[in-house]
Amino acid sequence: MKSLARGLVAGGMVFVLAACSSDGDAGSGSAPRATVSASGQADVPAPVATAVRPLAGTGAAPFDQPRSLQAPPGWTVEVWARVPGARLLAWTPDRRLLVSRPKFGDVVALTPGAGDAAPAQNTLVDGLNQPHGLAFAGGTLYLAESDQVDGFTYAAGALSGRRVVVGGLPDAKSPELGGAYAHALKSVAVGRDGALYVSIGSTGNISAEDRDAGPERASILRVPPGGGPAAVFARGVRNGTGLAVDPDGGVWTAVNNRDNIAYPYDGDDRGEVLTWYVNDHPMEPLARLTQGRDLGWPYCNPDPDLQPGAKDSALSYTGRPFVRDVETNADGSKLDCAALPPVEQGMGAHSAPLGLSFATAPGLPGGYGPGALAGVHGSWNRKPPRAPEVSFFAWRDGALGPQQTLLTGFQAEDGSRWGRPVMAVQGPDRALYVSDDLAGAVYRVTAP
Repeated sequence: MKSLARGLVAGGMVFVLAACSSDGDAGSGSAPRATVSASGQADVPAPVATAVRPLAGTGAAPFDQPRSLQAPPGWTVEVWARVPGARLLAWTPDRRLLVSRPKFGDVVALTPGAGDAAPAQNTLVDGLNQPHGLAFAGGTLYLAESDQVDGFTYAAGALSGRRVVVGGLPDAKSPELGGAYAHALKSVAVGRDGALYVSIGSTGNISAEDRDAGPERASILRVPPGGGPAAVFARGVRNGTGLAVDPDGGVWTAVNNRDNIAYPYDGDDRGEVLTWYVNDHPMEPLARLTQGRDLGWPYCNPDPDLQPGAKDSALSYTGRPFVRDVETNADGSKLDCAALPPVEQGMGAHSAPLGLSFATAPGLPGGYGPGALAGVHGSWNRKPPRAPEVSFFAWRDGALGPQQTLLTGFQAEDGSRWGRPVMAVQGPDRALYVSDDLAGAVYRVTAP
């Protein structure tokens, strides 16, 4: 049976219970919703309950009591290291795992130990401004701070030769923003040609002035190979924290889309913020970027509804078009939403995808193969909350298949959480390494 993030496959359709509100405006959103599955999934068994095993020295709270996750059958989940505030991950050329910690202003290096020993830890670099994105190009480490991207020479577990590759990036200290910046953390990726890509989040939920700022916010910037001025590569990307390069060299972003969207269709509810609609709209895009691509924010929203405007419409997250935002672009004069290319893949509204990586051939064991890995942080404003998970998108014939759940179980039935995954990367040993900033942990997930 194929495993999907939102339910169990039955033929070509996935039947799920949609989130609905108890505040009276749920409408037919209280009925079961259907998510139509696209082709391109990995044909694998559904996840099963798996005990989380702390290694020696990693058993402090929340692992001072038994914890369990849903994982592929036969796979093991270990608490490999305890790293408070663990965010994005990158492997060094000499097989150490780097962990960024924006809250602490540093990057921690984890050196694997022998057997069941937890890795040795040391601070690789500190004194930084909210360090987040990490990417290697040979012996060069690119590190994204909130206000700039640094380049370092990496060798034998040490950094040298720090230089600013991209400066003057906006953050809460930028004079023109006056401390108001909701998405200051930056991500970074290195293209196959050596170009550097940097995500610049939006100032807020709806801040159209970001599209005219310098440098443009809610965008992905590109620095040409060998250096030079950064230029806008893609725009209308509200918060493209997930940023990675696929096996063919394409650049992808996983986007945290807008909140509290108003119902855009004709009728008595037009322009109203309705819980049943907000719960599933707009979808969170997973998009392949090209020069000049526009993901629409804040004027156009990718729509998962197969019957737009129908409260009981089945949902799809593959190849979805855009609709006008009724608050910012009701008449279409700001941006022609119909002219925007459909979004390749996506996930449910308020999933909050953060770290994005690709497991290249042969990919993950157990029938998964190559594909994209997304750390789904989970919602903050959905009723009920969308659960955190690690998602897998199979890479087949130069395209990504739909979302499938690889690891979940961080959230209880009442919506409380003991963990929130941020990023998953495959290690040199083919195991999966997952950062969790709520539990302050890095997990090692292995196949039989």
